[in-house]
Amino acid sequence: MDLMTALEIIVSSSLLVAAPLIFTALGGVFSERAGVVNIGLEGLMIIGAFSAIVFNLTFADTFGAATPWIALIVAMIVGVILSLLHAVASITFRADQTVSGVAINFFALGLSLFLVKKWYSKGQTDFIKENFRKIDIPVLKDIPIVGDLFFSNVTYASYLAIILAFVVWFIIFKTPFGLRLRSVGEHPAAADTMGINVTKMRYIGVMLSGVFGGLGGAVYAQTITLDFSHSTITGQGFMALAAMIFGKWHPLGAMGAALFFGFAQSLSIVGGDIPFLKDIPSVYLLIAPYVLTILALAGFIGRADAPKASGLPYIKGQR
Repeated sequence: MDLMTALEIIVSSSLLVAAPLIFTALGGVFSERAGVVNIGLEGLMIIGAFSAIVFNLTFADTFGAATPWIALIVAMIVGVILSLLHAVASITFRADQTVSGVAINFFALGLSLFLVKKWYSKGQTDFIKENFRKIDIPVLKDIPIVGDLFFSNVTYASYLAIILAFVVWFIIFKTPFGLRLRSVGEHPAAADTMGINVTKMRYIGVMLSGVFGGLGGAVYAQTITLDFSHSTITGQGFMALAAMIFGKWHPLGAMGAALFFGFAQSLSIVGGDIPFLKDIPSVYLLIAPYVLTILALAGFIGRADAPKASGLPYIKGQR
């Protein structure tokens, strides 16, 4: 295997693994920019993966090749519903946002595994037949070198994630809605005096995290694992949270960090096929994504400033 072939494998697998992390990290950006810490991204990915796989298995014969795309919509709706539990607890009842997020993680995992056992009489679902298959992008794949690296053997979901990162950047930093969202995360009292409904904006931010978290879980399940079990989502939500922090709560920064973590995680998947990596013990490749995550955060977290009101409940009339 030559260097070019090895690079093609690494790049395509990195884009594949990074896409769910990008989606989920963007959801975290919306929530925390609104001032609500969302540790529950892992749970949102779990419930998104579960609902997408169940829908896919149930309606594959009805919708055919469109099933994975419709399953994404179902996962986003279910993600919103679950995120509302976090919103009610942390915004309306002013519960500790970290505790609420952890509860979401446990609840999502417990509920999904219970339903899988009840509906399929075993610890995991069947494998789906309709999934997001790797394809070659017409025309672009013919570009010398670049085409083979970035536009061959990829999924549409990977490019959708990158495009959405730029869309989210535009929404947050270039629109009145984004300005209001950021204002309630930085200084909710000042935003309130300007007539902005702090509670409403924070609810919207958390609900959007549910949309993107469910989307991330659905994409991961329908591109990589192709079924649902207790090991479908194993830390990817926390890696997305780390990508958001590493990216300094910025959509494009979160995308870049997610691509980096996707590259690290892809090494554990395809490392055995790469000549200069195949001699490395597999256990080292498996822990590489998490070690690199820790090293990245240890090196950059000191210079990343969260929105000033992030994690702080807002009580009207108090500064």
